[in-house]
Formats: sequence, structure tokens, C-alpha cells
Amino acid sequence: LLAFSQTEDASGERRRMTSRTVQSFRKPGFLSPVGLCLIINNENFTDGTKRSGTNKDAGILAEVFSWLGFRVLMCTDQTQDQMDQVLKYLASPRDHSQAPIHGDAFVCCILSHGKQGVVLGIDRKPLSIKQITRTFKATDKSALTGKPKLFLIQACQGKQIQHGVLLKDLEDDDSPSPFIPEEADVLVAIATVEDYAAIRHKIDGSWFIQSVCQQLKEGCQRHEDITTILQRVNDEVSQKEASSKPGAKKQMPEVRFTLRKRLVLSP
Repeated sequence: LLAFSQTEDASGERRRMTSRTVQSFRKPGFLSPVGLCLIINNENFTDGTKRSGTNKDAGILAEVFSWLGFRVLMCTDQTQDQMDQVLKYLASPRDHSQAPIHGDAFVCCILSHGKQGVVLGIDRKPLSIKQITRTFKATDKSALTGKPKLFLIQACQGKQIQHGVLLKDLEDDDSPSPFIPEEADVLVAIATVEDYAAIRHKIDGSWFIQSVCQQLKEGCQRHEDITTILQRVNDEVSQKEASSKPGAKKQMPEVRFTLRKRLVLSP
């Protein structure tokens, strides 16, 4: 396990992230990582509550992305400010003296509580999902400009419970610029649509993250692109039932992206 680098808070004071809170995993024998995968795993909150089952999600995410050749950085029990600072550090300009070394892609997984449009630190303070993604917007100094940036977020987006609806008679309908938009090449996959709760088992982990990892294991070996894989996740999670009464408690993940090209991750 490698200790994480230093980050800098708003007052300019240096803080060293210890191996207790930040860990690094690398695929054995893999000398040139595809990129960095950050996992923020918030389990123990300052109000005494605990997100049981989240370590199951964090563990399988680390396993799968390490298998895919990513260097995985694990941050546990982060406050809002700590989450913000580690994200800003990883988005540091390439000419920054302590800028991280990025590969061909960046993945950010956040496992926490949440509300509409935000995720919560262990201090229950919100960090907006929009702010998280815009931290990595394209600039002429960013090492990630033109490279895919994936955000997988396991957090409630409200307190409402989704219900099922019985389907009846429905069918499915089946010159280059040298500049790219600042918010190009981003994909955000959230466990649930706005206003609703995301379901997490206290032992087996969350529906969303467990499905993402299983579908990545299967789809990447078939050389499928990430949007195809996440579409399967949407379908799988949508079919799950959290109540003995069919349709009483459902979940629908949401994927949105500005990717300009197909993204295929190969083990």
C-alpha cells in the first residue's frame, strides 16, 4: 500500500494523508496504470451513524478497477472539506509541483449519504455533484483534458421511495474543431434518479455498486463500451425488488455523459 501525497487546504496549510485513511492498490505486475481510480468510502459519520455494507462496495470497486489496470486510491471517512481537497489535488494542473501522474482515464467513486444533487461528508455537510465534476473540467493545463472522466456515485438523492408500474403493450424504438468544450468527456452514473432513495444491504452492499462491478467484470472481457455496460446496470437494478410486495420499493439509476468517443476498458 502506498501512502497518498499531500494536499493543500484553503488556508494553504499542508496536510499529509496517512495510509490509515488513504490506500493505493495496483494490479500485480502492471507497470503502467491505465489511470487513477479514486474511491471515497464514507462509513462512520460524526453523528454516530454508520453506513453498514459500504465496505463491501469499496472492496469490490478496488478489486475490479485494479483488475482493469487502474491505480486505486482509497479514502475513508472523509468530511466535506477533505473530499473537496482530495478532488482538487487530483485535478491539479500538470505544471503543479505535486501534481499526480494521470494515465489515459480517471475514475471517481463516491460512497456516502446524499441529498438532491449532493453527496455528504461524514460531518453531514454537502458537496454538490456538479461541483465535483466541474473540478475536472478541461483546461489547457489539465492532464485530463481530452481524456474520459467517470464518476460513480452511490448516494441517496432524496427520501422518496420509487414504485413499480406494470408494463402494458410497450415496445422499444429502436469539419473537426481543434477545441473541445470544458465539460466534454465526462460520465456521471448515480445510484438513483433525483428525489429518491438508493438501496444498500447492510451485509451485501448496495444494489448499484454491486451491479456495476459485476457488469464490468463480464462486459469488459467482451470489449463492450462503458455506456453499454451501464445500460445493463440500469436494467438489472430496475428489476430488483426491495419489498415482498412486487413494485412497492424500486430503484432506477441514472447515467449522463458528454463522452465524445466510445470508452472500452480492457483487463
